[in-house]
Amino acid sequence: MKRKSTTVFLGLASLCAAFLLTNCSEMLVLNPKGPIGEAERFVIYTAIALMLIVVIPVFVMAIWFPWKYRASNTKATYSPKWSYSARIDWVIWLIPIGIITALAILVWVETHRLNPYKPIAFSVKPIRIEAVSLDWKWLFIYPDHNIAAVNQLVFPAKVPLSFRITSDTVMTSFFIPQLGSQIYAMAGMQTRLHLMADEPGIYRGQNQQFSGAGFSHMHFKAMAVTQREFDEWVQKTKQSSNKLDLARYGEIQKPSIGYPVTYFSSVKPGLFGHIIGKYNSMNMKPPAMKGKYGSAQRKNSLSEES
Repeated sequence: MKRKSTTVFLGLASLCAAFLLTNCSEMLVLNPKGPIGEAERFVIYTAIALMLIVVIPVFVMAIWFPWKYRASNTKATYSPKWSYSARIDWVIWLIPIGIITALAILVWVETHRLNPYKPIAFSVKPIRIEAVSLDWKWLFIYPDHNIAAVNQLVFPAKVPLSFRITSDTVMTSFFIPQLGSQIYAMAGMQTRLHLMADEPGIYRGQNQQFSGAGFSHMHFKAMAVTQREFDEWVQKTKQSSNKLDLARYGEIQKPSIGYPVTYFSSVKPGLFGHIIGKYNSMNMKPPAMKGKYGSAQRKNSLSEES
């Protein structure tokens, strides 16, 4: 009977483990495609392993103790007056202290090593990209190429990316799970991020900060391509009839869901800085909370700059 119960328990535990490991393959953050994502996966796995030092024995004892000290087991030691064990006291204090210390060292070291503002050391010059969060879409400006795209990010694999990120709406977050490092985009502020893809592929980019009715639609394709394909895409984009001036930006800025991928062959100089400057404390006005989308809709006050 005892052997049968043990076999059933081990079988159920194996099935649960297989189920969990199978689902791990579907978690994008655990399937990284870049050096930052790889380093962050290491941190996740290491933290989980350290915490399992406590979790696994607890689950084992939760099953073993009731089984061993059941009423029908007359061979089990019966000590009704037992109240203290120095050995147990040492274990329940030293092990958690050791785990917390190891986690603290891990977090301290990796937080500084994976600082999103820290450029990726590589032999190739990084590509500069200015990302702007809007309702409910993403605008990507390539200042070195004088082009832009909405809801599509194209870049060469094995080349570092240097992002400047801001928001022209409520606070959102910029995240490409397989490349790593989620970071917030905030109006009137600029954040930095450095990423790189190790191989060509199409990766999911998204906003993970709730920002209104169109939040679930605020995602984009991050397309890592070869250098030749990237150069061809740049030339193709430069042939677009769309030009991103202030008037056109004002149209894009309006809240919308499912905005199509759009390319711009030129961008008004200093547009990214202009977007940040709109929220200067001297000029910023409280947004009017109205509209069917439930997001702050501001009257467009953009004007042509010399």
